[in-house]
Amino acid sequence: MALRLRSAVVLPADPDCSVVRDGIVDIDDHGRISYCGPAETAPSGAEAPAETRRLAGILLPGLINAHAHSPMVLLRGMGSDLPLLRWLREVIWPAEAKLRPEDVRVGMTLGSAEMLSRGVTTSAEMYFHAEEMAESVLATGARVVLGSPIIDLPGMRWQTMLAETERWIDADGLRFGPGDRVELTYAPHSAYTLPVEALEAVASSAAARDALVQIHVAETADEDAPQRAEYGSVPALLEKVGLLRGRLLAAHAVHLSDDDIALLARSGAGVAHCPGSNAKLASGVARLTDLRAASVAVGLGTDGPASNDDLDLWEEVQLSAMLARLSAKDATALSAGEALLLATRGGAEALGRDDIGALEAGRWADLVHIDVDDPAFATGLDVPDDQLLANLVWAAGSRKVTDVWVAGDPVVADGECTRVDRTKAQADVAEAAARLR
Repeated sequence: MALRLRSAVVLPADPDCSVVRDGIVDIDDHGRISYCGPAETAPSGAEAPAETRRLAGILLPGLINAHAHSPMVLLRGMGSDLPLLRWLREVIWPAEAKLRPEDVRVGMTLGSAEMLSRGVTTSAEMYFHAEEMAESVLATGARVVLGSPIIDLPGMRWQTMLAETERWIDADGLRFGPGDRVELTYAPHSAYTLPVEALEAVASSAAARDALVQIHVAETADEDAPQRAEYGSVPALLEKVGLLRGRLLAAHAVHLSDDDIALLARSGAGVAHCPGSNAKLASGVARLTDLRAASVAVGLGTDGPASNDDLDLWEEVQLSAMLARLSAKDATALSAGEALLLATRGGAEALGRDDIGALEAGRWADLVHIDVDDPAFATGLDVPDDQLLANLVWAAGSRKVTDVWVAGDPVVADGECTRVDRTKAQADVAEAAARLR
């Protein structure tokens, strides 16, 4: 049903991060935005939706988690004080070898519910048993950009995994579900867990289907030493095998040279910046200001809830600005508004999507309402725009997310998911996690 939302403040997430006072967002009966702007210029009469809902707070686009492994809520806290490669080899990969499809389904259900309750409407996921993950996301009503890992480990054949991805895309198409909720992608794990011929095969297969490729790139300083020795860098290898000639999302992208950044910029690749996970694992700090200066599309990711350990993208918004300022020794390196754009419009651009991430006519109506009855907004909403954005980013965050819509459908009300029972999801995860331990 068509709906008009009228809010005290609307943040469209346009390139300037404008603040619209007394704003309106109209949603058509297909779940897309038909108007966003000031109330005074909104359609009226027969052109306006019949139903209007008035909101007292701030309305903004649903946030986009550009890199996650959300079913890892099952493994949250395991091996939490180890460096990345030991954490993977000694703790995570052995535990994941015990995973059942139903474990991943309940893990994704809880992870999706956790994200929705914090205003994250889309997540880019790379994890096993992806068909069960799709079922979970369709149940919660969220949106997902989904890839099943392609990896070369004992007991796992990358050829079989690649064939499964091809089969699924050929059967269901790149996007499916109400409101195009699921987008299928290729998900080669990394250059250090796959032979060159696997990367070449993925590049060829994805290009033939115009599909996005998600891949971990240069996350830690020593993970890719053989690739750097032979090819110069992982981005240089990705170019050689053809992956940079198609749609690509480079997750982490911490240890990049100037040449690497220029290469990513020329190719149009996106980057998922994961400051929280990278800091927790001491992987390093990505060169965010340099990536942005080169016009590389950058979004924000939480990474997995076993390496972060939460799925709250608002924390990544804060960390991205803090670490950028520290790295540049410049308190103006990334403003509150610019950081918020990384989690909305920037995430969409990094994923190569122009139908989410902003409140613009034609995009899906993925929206979040922030209640302002909170000390963070004690100075009121009639403050200057930059102060309002600062209060939202630095002081409020996800704490007061009350309502969320995806493709115009209400999926969170009064801070709780409307389509799944969070308490049951937590109990299901507890039962599965006990067996994995």
